[in-house]
Amino acid sequence: MSAPRRADVCAVAIAETFRGDGERLCNPIGNLPLIGGRLAAATFEPHLALTDGFYTLIDDVPPVGLDEEQRLAHRVVGSWNPYREMFSLLWHGRRHVMMGATQVDRYGNQNIAAIGDWHRPTSQLLGFRGAPGNTINHTTSYWVPNHSPKVVVEHVDVVCGVGYDRAAALGPASSRFHEIRRVVTNLCVFDFSSSDGEGIPVLTLRSVHPGVTVDEVVEATGCEVVVPPDVPTSRGPDGDEVVALERLDPAGSRFAEVPDP
Repeated sequence: MSAPRRADVCAVAIAETFRGDGERLCNPIGNLPLIGGRLAAATFEPHLALTDGFYTLIDDVPPVGLDEEQRLAHRVVGSWNPYREMFSLLWHGRRHVMMGATQVDRYGNQNIAAIGDWHRPTSQLLGFRGAPGNTINHTTSYWVPNHSPKVVVEHVDVVCGVGYDRAAALGPASSRFHEIRRVVTNLCVFDFSSSDGEGIPVLTLRSVHPGVTVDEVVEATGCEVVVPPDVPTSRGPDGDEVVALERLDPAGSRFAEVPDP
């Protein structure tokens, strides 16, 4: 049996971040996160709430890459979800968002705003967007398509998404819904199942993708990471997931984002 393609492994790893979320709003941002989130909803988490990105919650799990006309024709409306109703979900922690991360550090702080000194950055990026509110108010995971020491870093240049160390410093109120669940990269999956000497969760190697070694992950990581004695291999798609992936991404856009090694 041939090894699974790297992009499919990443899609499954992203889907697994939503396992156990039940009726939460699944809100993945970006191409592979969208594929992975919809894969979870199409297979083992059928009660996940999916949005059309505008003003409704949908009852189907559509493919990615549809144009506007196709999207509207395919959409099965479950309920109206205007902007004000979205906030009622956010304030009660009923959402799991997966965002990108230009930088992420060992405590789960994320940067998508700027690289370099805040006053004279070498690169201006997206800005803070909704990252502070996302991370304080509900579960957040990150997708990193190009794992390197410049991305997984000791300290982010600008804190957009709030990590475990800063959430702890803010006090109990900020930790009510705060959870950085996973960091999925093109090489591996991290979680925060280990803690530092003060009991604050830190980046922990959860699995390595097929063909990747633990040493390769450590070399590509610019901060200290906890490596358990036994690190499993990330799984590829199985059973219904194989069929679902082909339906959800018929053009194979995931392979352009994460090419085979």
